[in-house]
Amino acid sequence: MLLAVHHVALIVTDYAASKKFYTEVLGLEILAEHWRAERSSWKLDLGLDGHYVLELFSFPDAPPRVDSPEARGLRHLAFATADIQAEKVRLEAAGVAVEPVRADPGTGSRYTFFKDPDGQPLELYEI
Repeated sequence: MLLAVHHVALIVTDYAASKKFYTEVLGLEILAEHWRAERSSWKLDLGLDGHYVLELFSFPDAPPRVDSPEARGLRHLAFATADIQAEKVRLEAAGVAVEPVRADPGTGSRYTFFKDPDGQPLELYEI
């Protein structure tokens, strides 16, 4: 029986830029960070409110992935927020381009999209 999604893993191009984006801009907490010499790779475990949610990897010469939002595979990673407008303003003040806030016609829930340093689509979803 499945209990929950444990974490999401991303391979990033520029480890320092992505670490800064996810920790300083988005505010995720560093839970652990390891240099894996045998793979020439960093592994960064990130959390929200003490809960492990995301791990970043740096691998040399990782091939690019198709970034079309309609391509097969991960479409986007969504983060919940209680105040989408305040979070949008905060991200934009940090230099992040954020799309206009929209409302889902079926649920009325408000959401918007932005991208990480590798162009990975990220969503803010108001709860």
